[in-house]
This record gives sequence, structure tokens and C-alpha cells, in this order.
Amino acid sequence: MTSNPIADPSPAAGPIQPVELRSENRFRFRCHPGIACFNACCKNIDITLTPYDIVRLKRRVGLGSKEFVAQYTIPFEMDSQRMPGLKLRTKPGTTACAFLGDQGCGVYEDRPVSCRYYALGSMGVRRKEETNVEDIFFVVREPHCLGHEERHDQTVAEYRAEQGIERYDAMNRAWRDIILKKRSSGPTVGAPSPRSLQLFDMCSYDTDSFREFIRSDGFLDVFDVSDAEVEVLARDEDKLLAFGMRFLNQVLFGEMTIPIRRDARERRIEKRKAVWAARRHDAVARFRDDLERQKYGE
Repeated sequence: MTSNPIADPSPAAGPIQPVELRSENRFRFRCHPGIACFNACCKNIDITLTPYDIVRLKRRVGLGSKEFVAQYTIPFEMDSQRMPGLKLRTKPGTTACAFLGDQGCGVYEDRPVSCRYYALGSMGVRRKEETNVEDIFFVVREPHCLGHEERHDQTVAEYRAEQGIERYDAMNRAWRDIILKKRSSGPTVGAPSPRSLQLFDMCSYDTDSFREFIRSDGFLDVFDVSDAEVEVLARDEDKLLAFGMRFLNQVLFGEMTIPIRRDARERRIEKRKAVWAARRHDAVARFRDDLERQKYGE
């Protein structure tokens, strides 16, 4: 991004307040079970899930990546370049969160980062002529929410710590920055290829498939990653997710943080030769079979 995306909005245009906040700034808000609007926000959701949200939630409900995505998410395109995103599914025929129960949130300890932030919003901004991404925050004030009237104020940093946000932001930052780099680069990088979109989808939302991918001969023939490191990544899903972001930065932007085997090119050539040889053998065998059938009039 090259400018502040929330500069000068009209207060009547939406729930976002036009004042940028930093970590040390204070704001008034408190949500608790005794407040009259408790769980109202959970009954009308539009939540984009981050990779770490999915890792935490799928663990919580005891599903694999593919099963969780199929059961609890809805796919959408995040931008004009068709970058794949996932939204949290609602209960059938309603706008209520699929995890909302009679007693409130059924996955509270592992709730998505958007839920943790509310009633704050967060945005990564790359300002004009700058390369670093800056974190900015702002208040989201919706008509139904009475938490803003509570006599309780805190800094943004205190609220983030209280809500357990810091771990989520740390785990999602590389993913967010990949999206920002792709959007800001535009024609200089080009539209994503179908293969790059598939890799983005796998590394972002399907850690189970990515785990199998880094164990495959195709991956290990190219990348110089030891068997011991692969097994560590296979056991530790948080590390696997972080490694997936390194992999995406390497294949999308050429940021070389995963070493390439010196003989990777030769290995690929030899594998292609073997594939071509097998195809030639099959073609010759089929040709001979056709001749035999013609010979005997079959």
C-alpha cells in the first residue's frame, strides 16, 4: 500500500473511526458476559480467516486441514488478482458464527484473530516511498455495541496482550506481508500463475498437504533441507506454517532463504530423461501392439 487507506473517511460512512492509533494510544472499550449486547457481534459475522486461525481451529475441533476447510469455511477471492481467501462459515440460513452456542463462543480459547481484536481494527500499511510495513489500529464502533460506553480504558498494547493477539499477529505477519507485496508490486511481478495460486492456497490453508509436499522427492530433490529438519517441521505445525511463508517468499519473489541443492538442475534433468524414456517405451509398446492386432485382423 502506498498511502493511508483510512485517511479522511466520513464518520457516517461506516463503523471505522477515522483516528489512527498506535500501540501506546488509549481507547475505551470492554466486553463481558454482563453487558446487554453480549454475543450480538457473533450473530452477524463476516470473518476472513488467517492461516494461524485455521491451524488453531482445526486443532480445536480435531479435523485435518482439508476437512476443516470443507466443513467450516467459504472460499472467496481477496483481490482482483484472485488471491484465494477463506471466510468463516455461518450457521445454515443465518449470519451467526458456526461456533456460537447457547453459552457463547464454543472455541473461545482458539477464536480467530478478528474476534480477538474486536472492537479494534488492525491494518498493515506501506506508505509511499517507504519499504517497511507499519501496523496501525483504529476503533470499530457498531450501533449495537455497548462496550464503548463501559468505563474502562487501556492502551492498544495492553488490549492486544489481554486478548492474546500478539502470538496471532506474529504467526500471520509474513502471510500479510506476502499479500501486500503482491498487491503493491502489480505489473512488475505480474499476475499470479495458476501454480502460484495453488501454492499460496496450500501454504496458507492446508498445512497437512504442505507437510506431505516437503517430504516428497520433488521438493527434496530441489531444496537442501535435511531429513531431521523435515521431521521437526512435520511435528511442529507452527514451525511448518512459518516455513511455508519462507517457501512462498522464495517461489513468488525470489527471496532465497531455503538453500537449493547444487545438483538440483542435474537431478531435474535426469528425472525428465527417465520420464521421457518411459513415455517412449510405452509409445513403442503400444505401436507394436497395434501392429500385432492389424497382422491378425483383430
